[in-house]
Amino acid sequence: MKIVRRIGASPRQRGSLSGQNCPDVFELSDGSFAVIGTDQTELLEPELPSDAARADYERIVVVTRETLIRAKADIPDS
Repeated sequence: MKIVRRIGASPRQRGSLSGQNCPDVFELSDGSFAVIGTDQTELLEPELPSDAARADYERIVVVTRETLIRAKADIPDS
């Protein structure tokens, strides 16, 4: 599996000049997406709806609203 391309604007384009706030979204060679975000598993796991679950190897990751909105135009429809 490899990163094919960034989805949306780079952190620098979104104003992160120090590298300290770098949420990011990437499309992978298998069609999946990878996300760099802040691990908020402990905080948000108790808030999951009853029909949602997380495997031991999964984490709940938060990205900023701006990151996802700016990625929206680059996400393929299919």
